[in-house]
Amino acid sequence: MKRLHYLFFIVIIVYFSNCSSGKKTLEKGNYYQSSVQAVERLRKNPSHKKSQEVLLSSYPLAVNYYTDRVYNIQHSNDPFKSGKMIEQYEMMNALYEQIMRSPGALSVIPDPYKYYDEIRQLTEMAAEERYQSALQALSYGTRESAKQAYYDLMKADQYVSNYKDTGDKIEEALDMATLKVVVDQIPVPTVNFQLSVDFFQDQVDEFLFHYNNNPFVRFYSTKDTWLENPDQIMVIMFDQFSVGNTNNLQKTLIAENDSVEVGKVTLEDGSEMPVIGEVKAEYTEYTREIISNGLLSMKILEAQTERIIMHEKFPGEFVWVSRWASFNGDERALTEEQIELTKYKPRNPPPPQDLFIEFTKPIYSQITSTVSNYYNNY
Repeated sequence: MKRLHYLFFIVIIVYFSNCSSGKKTLEKGNYYQSSVQAVERLRKNPSHKKSQEVLLSSYPLAVNYYTDRVYNIQHSNDPFKSGKMIEQYEMMNALYEQIMRSPGALSVIPDPYKYYDEIRQLTEMAAEERYQSALQALSYGTRESAKQAYYDLMKADQYVSNYKDTGDKIEEALDMATLKVVVDQIPVPTVNFQLSVDFFQDQVDEFLFHYNNNPFVRFYSTKDTWLENPDQIMVIMFDQFSVGNTNNLQKTLIAENDSVEVGKVTLEDGSEMPVIGEVKAEYTEYTREIISNGLLSMKILEAQTERIIMHEKFPGEFVWVSRWASFNGDERALTEEQIELTKYKPRNPPPPQDLFIEFTKPIYSQITSTVSNYYNNY
């Protein structure tokens, strides 16, 4: 009952908080949000008096706030003034759309302001602002300035699709901004596990050559001989690995259980009584471990100087285990787990190629995580 009273109290608080939050938001000077909240309530309850009062006060204040910002931006030296003016008009248009979809709000604000014509007049100027900024950034010839040019050109294209030669300029900026890394995976000098080695190396290539965490980093193969002046070289190779090392373990013990019925005795009245005694068994447990492990090295070098700028090593291990057991004596001396193991037989281990794949799984996880962390913000 106390819990029900508590929940009812919480519901009442939330209800009255929601009813008054539009007014409180208005008092805090957030005219846009208070207008939206009032419109939402009027959409659910067109005759909600408090929301009508809030909207009647907040909407003109919101329009005045944004039109004042438009004026200030227009008379500023901001290089992107047209785009920023569009942002203010879009806020007012969002309020217009909200009110037009609420009959209750329309009864309070029957003729909301809309600024679509103003935005149309500004879009080409906004595109030109970004286009000129991109040309200047490209002229600096640095990777960081090319990044800024790329973003400016993408923004220009959003304002006016296919503005001037933005398509070609975007490709130019992206190429200049992209860090080009050549990946050199050193083949493993072995025949026995070649299929598994290829599988692992193909996985790494798939990750790197389809890397999309950062649009300004791209990986290339050593086969891409057309590539001139790469920025970095990534060398990946196994320092060492071992597959199929066997470790046989054997453990023998005497199992005892002193709470087992070993017989019965007949009492004078003819009834029988169980005799509790101890039973024993010699229990032997066998464990066969097939251990496979390796160590992968990844180096990142400056392409022009071959200076090592990063060197990481990634270990991996996989242990395949087979367990079984045997016993001599009374089975009742064994635990349920021991009895279950006596039903098992030695298993054949997986083929070496499968073992190689298993121990490289944690290596693959480490290398992909390290590459992502290193290049995400490059």
